[in-house]
Amino acid sequence: MKINPARELVAQLAAQLICEHGVRDFAAAKRKAARQLGIAEPHHLPGNPEIEAAVKSYHALYQSQTQPAVLRELRQAAIDIMQMLAEFQPYLTGAVLNGTAGKHSDIRIELFTDNEKEVELYLLNRNIQFKQGQHQIIHQGSRKQIPCFILDYDICDIYITVNPPGAIRNAPRNSNYEPLKRASLNQVLTLIEDSASSDSIL
Repeated sequence: MKINPARELVAQLAAQLICEHGVRDFAAAKRKAARQLGIAEPHHLPGNPEIEAAVKSYHALYQSQTQPAVLRELRQAAIDIMQMLAEFQPYLTGAVLNGTAGKHSDIRIELFTDNEKEVELYLLNRNIQFKQGQHQIIHQGSRKQIPCFILDYDICDIYITVNPPGAIRNAPRNSNYEPLKRASLNQVLTLIEDSASSDSIL
């Protein structure tokens, strides 16, 4: 496949914006990178898989001594929250799942329940401080808002979205209409165990 140098430049600068400047959204990062590079043509904008690869390359080149530990800490925090909310079928998404998380990342967890109030009462009864908001997703080709609880955790913000149980079979899409990756609690536990095993071999 022919390499597009402009796409590569945008992806590399977007990765820097994400890793060093705290831009969390891939779409926002690539738009900002394109503006800074003076690139306006849509076909020069990389897709999310290209930006994800560029972020991982950036970590490997410039943050190899720090990023793996940050990622492990974030994944362990995600496991703690998922275990606490186990009755609501939690799934992990986002940078902490795909391995691109760094010092500016947040944790994204999806819950599946018919009753948003049950989640709210669960948090209130445990004196867990939170803010309520809305989170936009793309579902079945259209944009919709779903309830979101934002927890101010020790190391980062945790965004907990609440979905109806039936949505568990249909992953929402990102801004490029690509399915979002999800992982159950058991899958995340396996992920962190595999990571620990790999570290012990090195």
